[in-house]
Amino acid sequence: MTYPLPPAIVAAITAGLLLCVGPLSAQSSLAQSVLAPAYPTKPIRLVVPYPPGGTTDAIGRVMAQKLAGELGQQVVVDNRAGSGGSVGAGYVANGPADGHTLLMGALTHHSLNAALYEKTVPFDIEKSFAPVSIVGTIPLVLVVHPDVKAGNLAELISLARASRPAMTYASAGTGSPQHMAGELFQQVARVRMSHVPYQGGGDAMTDLIGGKVQTMIETAPVAQPHIRDGRLRALATATREPVPSLPDVPAAAQAGLPGFEVSSMFGIVAPAGTPEVAIAKLNGALKSIMAMPDVKESLLAQGAQPGWTSVADAEAAIHDESVKWKKLIKDAQIQME
Repeated sequence: MTYPLPPAIVAAITAGLLLCVGPLSAQSSLAQSVLAPAYPTKPIRLVVPYPPGGTTDAIGRVMAQKLAGELGQQVVVDNRAGSGGSVGAGYVANGPADGHTLLMGALTHHSLNAALYEKTVPFDIEKSFAPVSIVGTIPLVLVVHPDVKAGNLAELISLARASRPAMTYASAGTGSPQHMAGELFQQVARVRMSHVPYQGGGDAMTDLIGGKVQTMIETAPVAQPHIRDGRLRALATATREPVPSLPDVPAAAQAGLPGFEVSSMFGIVAPAGTPEVAIAKLNGALKSIMAMPDVKESLLAQGAQPGWTSVADAEAAIHDESVKWKKLIKDAQIQME
């Protein structure tokens, strides 16, 4: 024959059981976290979507070496060139989202390609990637041949508005960052100029120095030697703030043209869907790396302004680039075959 236990005893037993379950549950979670493999678990592939030897490759190799030290795993640079960076970017976009395949991206160029070749490019700049951090930018500078009768940006704008036929500006090719920078300049300054595309930046610079074209918007590292020796005159940087390597050249905003801001932005991204724990660990590693003096010196030697951003800020920067170029391409009615 059984007898019901008094309520007080039932309550005591229940409380005791709950106290046992709580620690067991916590121990189970702890065991799972200990048993779960820590990221990274194998070598990391850092895809550089350009041939060896360029700026993106040089920055990527610095990042790979330092990331290996921070993460305790080998980081291998994989150069996958083609289609202006789209081949390598597409490879990462469609790669495994486990944090072991990353892209060292020239993100401004990828944003342009995504906008210009929307139907054929193998990635969506905002949907295909999980941003990790922006690590540097390379500023652009507006330069003119010395024969151009303009000593500052305001004089160039006045000259461009009055010129018949239109003033000419060179670029590394239709759809290149230099071309898009020229289109943005025309839009912001409300002028019309004649675009002269070349097969590369070297040919464009040669003809600018030779006086065959009148102006160009080029990356600061490429233009600086010619500015120093007097073969070109710099009127403004396409930046909000002055560029340290060009202390005598005003920023466009200072020169009276706010809104004319173009830089070549570099950063590391992973395939969309990469676990947040991996993204967070990579971002933290990059924060430490970008504070190292030798890393800063290495990027400065490439003409890049070193930096670090949070994941959220990297995502916002890529979004802003995408919106800006899509709008410009639509407004300027630029169509690529």
